[in-house]
Formats: sequence, structure tokens, C-alpha cells
Amino acid sequence: MTSRAEAAHMPDHGGMKTPDRLRRRASRLLSQLTAQSDRLVTEGLAKADARRWHYAVLASLQEYGPGSQATLSRRAGIYRSDMVGVLNELAERGLVERAPDPGDRRRNVITITIQGRRHLRRLDKVLDDLHEKLLAPLLPAERDQFVQLLTRLLDHHSP
Repeated sequence: MTSRAEAAHMPDHGGMKTPDRLRRRASRLLSQLTAQSDRLVTEGLAKADARRWHYAVLASLQEYGPGSQATLSRRAGIYRSDMVGVLNELAERGLVERAPDPGDRRRNVITITIQGRRHLRRLDKVLDDLHEKLLAPLLPAERDQFVQLLTRLLDHHSP
């Protein structure tokens, strides 16, 4: 938790003073940082003609290999009802391929293409640059520690 002295040195936005008790609440700080991060990532990926769900699906396919729509939905954290639209967008761009599952012809298996792998590498670079901007005030060791702490918190609170 942030001390009063540290809170006093945090920037106020819009010229309005924020009460210290709000500036010391981790939940509020995380929420505000999330809003900034979401804006930065959404705008940055849009410039690369991508959306965050594109990245999540491509990263999942690259790391874990082909999967069904249901499997990808769980891996990437995308609602099943939204997955079809995301996959349609990626397939139209030649970034993924759908093929009937040999074990169950009623479902498709999704695979990342060579073009999809190249696009994922470009998106990795875009996100690396965006994270540099987001975490600019932190030293490299602090950035690593921050990500480790966030991961530990998320792992603890995830089902």
C-alpha cells in the first residue's frame, strides 16, 4: 500500500485533488491503471489493424497448438459466442485455418497459419513497445517485479 508521502507525489489529473485515502487504495489504483493500459493497448493494436482478441487467439494457437473453438475460448478467455466472430476475422485475413476435426466432424480445429505467425511476431513488437510506454517510470528490475506480483495476485484470485 502506498504511504501518504508516496501518495502526495503521485500526479493528479485534471487539476483536481484526489483524496489521499483514494490514492492509497490498491483496488482503485489497479482500476485506473487498467483503464490507461486498456486505452493504450486498444489504440496501439488498432494502428496495427488488430484487436486484443486477435492477439489472444494467435498467442494461444502458437503456444499450445491447434484447438477447437471451445478450447480456444477457454485458453484465450473469450466468450464462446464472441469466438466465432474473432475466428471469422482471423480466417478472412488468412491468419488461421479451420478444418473439420477428424474425431468429430461436427466441430472444427483451428490452426495458426504461417502468415498468422508473422502477424503475431509483429503484434508482439507492438505490445512490447506499448508496455515500455506503460511501465516507463519503472526501472527494468521494478518492471519484472511488478509483473511477478501481478501474476501472483491473479493466480491467487483465479479459479
